Amino acid sequence: MEKLHQDQTSAKQPLSVLPIEPVFSGRRMFMRYVGVATATGLVMSSCTDKILEPLAGPGGGSTAGARAGDVIDLGSGDIGVLNYAYALEQAELRFLELVNDMPYSGMSAKERQVFIDLRNQEITHRDFFKQVLGSYAIPTLTLDYSSVDFSNRRSVLETAKTFADLATAAYNGAGQLLTNATNLAISGIIVSVEARHAAVIRELISPGSADFAGNDVIDPATGLERALLPAQVLPQAARFVKEVLSPNNLPSPMA
Repeated sequence: MEKLHQDQTSAKQPLSVLPIEPVFSGRRMFMRYVGVATATGLVMSSCTDKILEPLAGPGGGSTAGARAGDVIDLGSGDIGVLNYAYALEQAELRFLELVNDMPYSGMSAKERQVFIDLRNQEITHRDFFKQVLGSYAIPTLTLDYSSVDFSNRRSVLETAKTFADLATAAYNGAGQLLTNATNLAISGIIVSVEARHAAVIRELISPGSADFAGNDVIDPATGLERALLPAQVLPQAARFVKEVLSPNNLPSPMA
C-alpha cells in the first residue's frame, strides 16, 4: 500500500485502459471461437492466471458494513479509483450470488453454468480489490435488489446485462484516472473480462444476433466500447447501493 501512496503523488501519465484492439472485434472473435457455456470459464481462468501480483498492502481491510444513507468517500488518487471499482464489484457480485441462490423457473443448465461462472469470476475481482486496498478499502456496502424479480428470467437477464455493460464502461472510463502502470494493467485485464461477461449475457437474451456487441454499447464508427466516468456511472449504480458513494476526491479526467 505504501507503493499505492507513492503512486498517488507521481505525475499523471497519458494512459488509457481502452483496448488497442477494438472491443467489437474482440467480442466477435471471442464469440466465434468459444461457446456461451464455456466462455466465462475460459475468461475466468485466463484472468486468474494473468492477474498481476497485487501491490503490497497493510492487509486486513475494512470488514465492517456500512449503513444505508452513509456518505462514503471513495478517496483520492489510485486508491479512490480502486475503491470505485471495488464498490461496483461488490454490487455486481451480490446480484449474481442472489441469482444463483434463487434461480428463476426454467433456468437451463447452460444458463445455470453461465451464472455460476460469472459469480466465481466476480468473487475473484471483489477479493482482489479488497486485498490490494487493505485498510484503505471502503466498507461492505448495503445493497438493495428489491427492484429485481429473481423469479423472472427477463428481469434477471436484463439486470445482469445492465451490470456487465455498466462495469465495462466504468473500467474503460476510469483508466485515464489511474497513474500507476500496474493498476492500469490490471484494470485492462478486468475490463476485457467484463466486456465478455456482457457479450455472454447479451447472447443469452438474443441468441444468434449481433446484440452481443450492440451499437448501444459500441460505437459502430470506431469499434470502441463506450467509456463512462464515475460521475456518470455512480448515479446508475445508486439504484442498488443504499449508501451514497462520493466521487468528489477522485482524480479529474484529462482535458
